[in-house]
Amino acid sequence: MIGAIVQVLVSGFIIGALARWAVPGPDPMSVWMTILFGVLGSFIGGGIAAAIFGAEQDSGSVFAILIGSILASTLLVIAYRRFYQHRPITGPEAHTRPSKGPGRIGDLFTSPAKRARATDRSDVAAQIQKLSELHDEGVLSDEEFEQKKADLMARL
Repeated sequence: MIGAIVQVLVSGFIIGALARWAVPGPDPMSVWMTILFGVLGSFIGGGIAAAIFGAEQDSGSVFAILIGSILASTLLVIAYRRFYQHRPITGPEAHTRPSKGPGRIGDLFTSPAKRARATDRSDVAAQIQKLSELHDEGVLSDEEFEQKKADLMARL
């Protein structure tokens, strides 16, 4: 019984990893999500291939089931990326890191409060940059610039 569970997990991981490899661009997700995509793809694609080509133990049927499993897992990874992460499958945007999804590397080690503070810091930095540009253009005086900058820094 335990051997069968380990076998399903290992084969799910391998098929899920092959599916992730088939889709260009980064897909940082946990091992468990990789296994989930591999196992679901194996059940769906392997089941369809077994229904079409038969479930005998000859090499042609086993190969068809394996290809069907990888293909279905790949389609699941594509659907996850497209509909959950809202990222394209091809093009330059496909190679950017996702901003949404449980597989984000930063989400594994960062608390929600810390992520919010980091967002606040980047917003403040952008606002200070805009103030600096306004100061350089002469729109803001030295006193106004320093006061607004101090106000923004106090928010951190």
